[in-house]
Amino acid sequence: MDPTRRQQAVAAWVLALPFMALFLVFTAGPVLASLGMSFTDMRSTDVRTPFGVNFVGIENYQELLADPLFRKVTLNTLLYLLLGVPLTMGVALAAAVGLNSIQRFKGFFRVSFYLPVVTSIVAVSVVWKFLLRENGGLVNTVLGWVGISGPGWLDSTTLALPTLVVMAVWRNFGTLMVIFLAALQTVPRELLEAAETDGASGWARFRLITLPILRPTMLFGAVITSIGYLQFFEEAFVMTKGGPLDATRSITFFTFDQWGYGNYGYASAAAYLLFLAIVLLTWVQFRLLREKD
Repeated sequence: MDPTRRQQAVAAWVLALPFMALFLVFTAGPVLASLGMSFTDMRSTDVRTPFGVNFVGIENYQELLADPLFRKVTLNTLLYLLLGVPLTMGVALAAAVGLNSIQRFKGFFRVSFYLPVVTSIVAVSVVWKFLLRENGGLVNTVLGWVGISGPGWLDSTTLALPTLVVMAVWRNFGTLMVIFLAALQTVPRELLEAAETDGASGWARFRLITLPILRPTMLFGAVITSIGYLQFFEEAFVMTKGGPLDATRSITFFTFDQWGYGNYGYASAAAYLLFLAIVLLTWVQFRLLREKD
């Protein structure tokens, strides 16, 4: 090897070494340790003697699949995903298209729509919890002005989960909006103008020209949004504590509870089932949304 290239390689490894060391200690190490833990019956009482725990194989995974509560939180997580992803992407795309078509106050609206994303999720959840109270909440107060008796949004087993999804859509669509807005700038105006000259309507131009060009961006948005809803936790933790009757408890919330109970092996198994779900869903999305050859 050329001496200069050898020196460059050595310098590159030296510069990368601190990151690699931190990655191995704080990321790769815990990930592998939790994987091994998921095949044991380790509890909080075993922390001081981790090598004395029993290897139980896939027993934790079998118990999870037979656990009625885990099945319920899995269904809840699936509902978060099926409701949240299309709503978030639809609202974000609509906002981006709207902002792309206006000239005045574009910066103001962009900042306003993005502001909830950078606001503390705990603070936002607390405010929404007060807004949605059955008695005295602003939402039900406004409904009362027009003669509608508002329900207990967060106290209903049927309304609590969709309510959290609506709040999450409001908070999260700003990120995708900015991404879609940037992608819209790449759509060739010549194609749109040519289609308009040929008599294509606005919807036809959007469906036949804009959407196909946005396909890679939509794939990226679908992946990151799906991962976010599969890990849904903070909103439910602050606003409903997983209730009522576990109607808003997600897999992440379930894992958090099991870890708090000291069931480390059981919690690790739940976390890895969620990880497998994320990998599988991402693979499916890439298969469905990737650009055709």
